[in-house]
Amino acid sequence: MPHSSAPSRSGIRTLLPTLLLLLTVFGPISMDLYLPALPALTSELGAATSIAQLTVTACLIGLAAGQLIAGPLSDRFGRRAILLVGIVAYIGTSTLCAFSPTIEFLILARFVQGLAGGVGIVIAQAAGRDLYSGAALIRFYGRLTVIGGFAAIVGPLVGGLLNTVLDWRGLFIFLAVIGAGILVLTLVIFRETLPAKHRTRGGLGQTLRDFRTLIADRVFLGAVLNQGFLFAAVFAYLAGATYVLQGIYGLSPQAYAAAFALNSAGFMIFGYLSGRSSERWSVPGTLSIGIVVAGVGASGLLASGLVAMPLWVIIVSLFALASGVAISSTPATTLALAEYPRMAGTASSLLGMVRYGFGGIAAPLVGLAGATSILPLGAVTVTAVIFAAAAFLILVRPSAAQVVTTTLSLPEPAA
Repeated sequence: MPHSSAPSRSGIRTLLPTLLLLLTVFGPISMDLYLPALPALTSELGAATSIAQLTVTACLIGLAAGQLIAGPLSDRFGRRAILLVGIVAYIGTSTLCAFSPTIEFLILARFVQGLAGGVGIVIAQAAGRDLYSGAALIRFYGRLTVIGGFAAIVGPLVGGLLNTVLDWRGLFIFLAVIGAGILVLTLVIFRETLPAKHRTRGGLGQTLRDFRTLIADRVFLGAVLNQGFLFAAVFAYLAGATYVLQGIYGLSPQAYAAAFALNSAGFMIFGYLSGRSSERWSVPGTLSIGIVVAGVGASGLLASGLVAMPLWVIIVSLFALASGVAISSTPATTLALAEYPRMAGTASSLLGMVRYGFGGIAAPLVGLAGATSILPLGAVTVTAVIFAAAAFLILVRPSAAQVVTTTLSLPEPAA
């Protein structure tokens, strides 16, 4: 009997983590892959700028709600079945987006697409909880955070390159094809990670009790709010940068893609350095540096909205904003999940819901003044970073040292 189960466990540990990273990526990429084509979409469907940006908001809110729903469902019914339903729904709604006849239809289809994309994110987090424990679990969530955030940045880069050969409808067909590929990989690789005997049976009541426990924790609440506000800033940037760089500064789709390539490199580099700094120096110290760097970038955008600035100031400011969020992600996730290794799935669903929910609220605000002003983008990002700093200073910092000590004392997973 041991011989029959060993290969299954070994296969999961070897192949599944890579698939989990991929599941984390395709949700954010579906959110912003089409951003370089947003001006053309706005024109073709005869929509106002702020209404067209609701397609971003709808997907963000869907991603938030999808995580909040799928996490508890997977705890009760298993990971694999919920994941397969989510992927199939993603393929179908991506196709509907491609054939949307009106902006209203597209907004609705984007919301459902977000719901389906959120399933992949939270199942990846929950399956990580099943496979890992202790410090290994925290490191795994840190990787998911950095890769997921990187996907949100690199999406417009890929979209900009594809936009040279595809229109906005073609980009959604491309997403459907990607979904089909992920479905095949999931059917082949993903084996159930949550045995029936370990599934929850408390229903909605138990889920609400878990949520209440998490929200009552000052450090968890502060870390989640910090990430919600910082992701609000970065998603406002993703929604507004298309109009700023292409509309105001006249960049071509290729030059726009190059600008995002720079930010993608910065996100990866600083995300990696953040993990090293958190482990070797200080978790709360690294988080504070991330807030400061993001604040510098947001301040540069606000200054550019008040006084005309050259293009390089905008590029540097966007780079600093994205890098600051990358620096903050790993330590904030560590602080949020450190004391809940057995509730990491529920905790992760709340963290993901707040990140994307706050982003969905912030994204349309940058279009209120139309496509000819940087000021709303600067105002939204500065405000968001100020609130992120307040959440850290008031809720997280006073108790962060105790949480870090708990993190370091968590046991490693059994071999």
